Amino acid sequence: MIHIFSALIPVFSLILIGYFFKRIKFPSHEFWPQADKLTYYVLMPSLLIYKLSSASLDSDNSLGFVGSALLAIFLTMVILIIVNKIKPTSPSAFTSIIQGSIRFNTYVFLALAGSIFGNEGLILSAIILTFAIPFINILCITIFALYVSNDKLDFIYLLKSIFKNPLIVACIIGGGINFLGIHLPLVLNNTLEILSHAALPMGLLSVGFGLVIKEIKSSKSELIIAIIGKHLIFPIFIFIFGKIFGIDGMMLSILVLFGVLPTAPSSFILARQLGGDIGLMSSIITVQTLISMVCILFVLHYFV
Repeated sequence: MIHIFSALIPVFSLILIGYFFKRIKFPSHEFWPQADKLTYYVLMPSLLIYKLSSASLDSDNSLGFVGSALLAIFLTMVILIIVNKIKPTSPSAFTSIIQGSIRFNTYVFLALAGSIFGNEGLILSAIILTFAIPFINILCITIFALYVSNDKLDFIYLLKSIFKNPLIVACIIGGGINFLGIHLPLVLNNTLEILSHAALPMGLLSVGFGLVIKEIKSSKSELIIAIIGKHLIFPIFIFIFGKIFGIDGMMLSILVLFGVLPTAPSSFILARQLGGDIGLMSSIITVQTLISMVCILFVLHYFV
């Protein structure tokens, strides 16, 4: 239990420090959006390329590992569509519910996986996000196309949303270098290593900056549905599929950890761009980030 707390507390402490910096406007309100861009486009891709390019990617059950995550994501969305048929909500609110239930916070995931399971855990989490991010993008944009009338949505927009994502590109580059057996020049490899050290701390601080406590509207049924979808339905599905595919040990622990993560802060950006309920989306991001502290502690206690 001490090991769990020693891994969990620093991660969420950085998130809280980020929120504290926001409250005192340190170093400035304009600094953190730019810092988030630096993390998203430079630091985090550097981490993924550095780790994946030199990792041992051999796994006896990698297909079942990835398949468990993708099936859980898809079935969670299907359940929510059925719930929305029984108890309809506004189309814009429903898109935010879906995003809140199937998207995940990459920074928190990589930070926890690396802190608890070491380098191997970081690699396994990177493998999940390589496949989960494009799959989730496809599902979310499809939901927007079905529920919200928007001229921006077409096949080209979908492709751009996938291949302009620096995390996906970084995973493809890192995995490709590994697969082809290419050895990066020592100078480049060392540069990526140095940049990678800053990725997770800056990412977690940015997560804290993105919290909007005053936007929380806990009485809204849509918020409750998104919390149930993300922290109950999704984890149950991912655990069941993990067992069906014979996943155990560290891989199962990482799958269940993936299942209880809070939704991604980038969900707010997509909601704003495509006509989602941005107030609800902001509330979902904040509440899930806070609730996930307890959920993750539960998962680590019983699965690690």
